Amino acid sequence: MDGWAGTAIAVVSGLLLCWLVLAVVMWREMRRHARDVKVRDLLRLVPDVARLLKRLVGDRSVPVGARIWLFLLLAYLISPIDLIPDFVPVIGYADDAIIVALALRLATRRAGLEALERHWPGTPEGLATVLRLAGIPQDM
Repeated sequence: MDGWAGTAIAVVSGLLLCWLVLAVVMWREMRRHARDVKVRDLLRLVPDVARLLKRLVGDRSVPVGARIWLFLLLAYLISPIDLIPDFVPVIGYADDAIIVALALRLATRRAGLEALERHWPGTPEGLATVLRLAGIPQDM
């Protein structure tokens, strides 16, 4: 497998794993508050998070540290060099997913609640899921 195909598979795998984690957390949150879980809302999470990140990177009022984390994440995902090579079954793609999750958590925490609320394109439940995963209290 050449470098670009491997990179594409790593990016897709990382996003798929992040979507799965987001979907499970959203489902648990909505079940806890006795709300119906809509499949459409679960499917929207990854595109909503991608739009959120794009908007955060483009917003000059977002702290530079948050934008740097997002640029580093993109550089890591594009780079053919991984911490654990992708040809190692399961673990090779899991390291990409873990790095994506950590970088997103750090970037969203640095951006802050106000910036996340301002740029969130999705549902309130989706935002609550992102805030919970980022460890940002919703009552700040």
